[in-house]
Amino acid sequence: MRRDYFELAVEHIDWVDTGDQPEKPHVYIDFHGPEDLLRERLTGSGDDLLDASETDVAFRLQGNHESDPDAAGVVGVTNRITGDFVLELNEDAEDVLTFIRAAREYGRAAGDDGRYRVEIDVDGEPLVAYEKETFLVYDADGNLLRRESLIPSGVEL
Repeated sequence: MRRDYFELAVEHIDWVDTGDQPEKPHVYIDFHGPEDLLRERLTGSGDDLLDASETDVAFRLQGNHESDPDAAGVVGVTNRITGDFVLELNEDAEDVLTFIRAAREYGRAAGDDGRYRVEIDVDGEPLVAYEKETFLVYDADGNLLRRESLIPSGVEL
């Protein structure tokens, strides 16, 4: 599936820098391609769409974000059961890391490890929505960056 089929938008992250009331960060992924292809990738072993516990969200850097302020990477949603990619899209590292920071700070304000919402739409129409607590970040070599990742306490990786 082509990465340019997807558009990503976020909400509720500015409060971290402005000191406003904490809000749960939301990420909207809008798909502009063949709906059947996306539905097939979002379908589990039965005919039902995958639920939140059957998906993982991660970000793989393509460069060093600490030395390159313009570093980019790939956001991926995968099927946790099969390991298959549901979707991938290119994003700036700074934007993704800001989103993760907002989710972590929201968690602190809410008394947990962090939370965010992912909504996947098809041409602006909601298809699935997931409440998530984990967002893993990997460097360009595939090593987990724990400090940048959103990992709930008690989770062993």
